[in-house]
Amino acid sequence: MGRRITDLNSAEFAALFTGFEHTAYRLETLPWYGVGYEDESFRAFLAGEPLAADQAREEWTAMVRDAVADGKVFQRVHVITEPLSDYLRYELEWWYGPNTEAGEDIRILPVQPGRWPPLPRHDYWLFDSSDLWLMEYDRDGRFLFAEHVDDPAATIQHAYWRDAALHRAIPYADYARRIRLPAAS
Repeated sequence: MGRRITDLNSAEFAALFTGFEHTAYRLETLPWYGVGYEDESFRAFLAGEPLAADQAREEWTAMVRDAVADGKVFQRVHVITEPLSDYLRYELEWWYGPNTEAGEDIRILPVQPGRWPPLPRHDYWLFDSSDLWLMEYDRDGRFLFAEHVDDPAATIQHAYWRDAALHRAIPYADYARRIRLPAAS
């Protein structure tokens, strides 16, 4: 393994998303992410408040929009166990909608409990099919670190898993219509 990034707000982590040339791909496997920048908006979601301005979301969507305008591709697959938790409904409604509007290709891979697909059970980012970063979280979904992987065989395996996940997953808009998200109705 290579170097570690322990702060999601660091310039080093941010550079991963501006430094790639062609593609950025994320596999998400957790039912909950305990990242501090979502705490306030998640509480508002649970209280039934309307979607409000959110600096973290606006910064992300602006970055995606600029990258897509430059011909880059952002993709994400989230393996989701149904029925959906409140957190997953929040993520789908308040984050994924704006992200897809900005140009991110988000897909959902719904699974039944105990029926995990032939994919890893860990999150990762893969940039340009060659720059692999494993995302480590604790049991409560709190971010611990991102670790760069220097092993070419591991990178090839994760690229294979990316392709398999993209092939199996449902585009976000189709999934949102299927489960009747308010924004998709």
